[in-house]
Amino acid sequence: MGARKRLMAERIKEDKKSLAFAKLNKCPIPARKMRLVADLIRGEEVAKSLIILKHNPKDASGYLETLLLSAVANWQTKNDGKEPDNLFVKAITVGPGPTLKRIKPAPQGRAHRIRKRSNHVTILVDTL
Repeated sequence: MGARKRLMAERIKEDKKSLAFAKLNKCPIPARKMRLVADLIRGEEVAKSLIILKHNPKDASGYLETLLLSAVANWQTKNDGKEPDNLFVKAITVGPGPTLKRIKPAPQGRAHRIRKRSNHVTILVDTL
């Protein structure tokens, strides 16, 4: 490895030291409903985000609260157990996951297709 490449790799590694992330795959809530809650906490401080999620009546807020706590714990592990003082949600992405296809009986011998959608969520936390 050349010197320039090594220096660039070390700089990228140093930049990523303050970042931590957590992923939730196959969450059984449609991505559209999850994005409504995710938009509330994007760019907010972690303490404020946890309060928002705790008082939000939507089911998606429970999943996001657990995921945010996991991202904070990952940040603490990465930074030798330091207490997070000024963490914020740098990015949160919600994408579609697999869809379960089910059939529901309908009148006159017909059947309707039911799509149970899911999503994948990634939260990225960083220091200010």
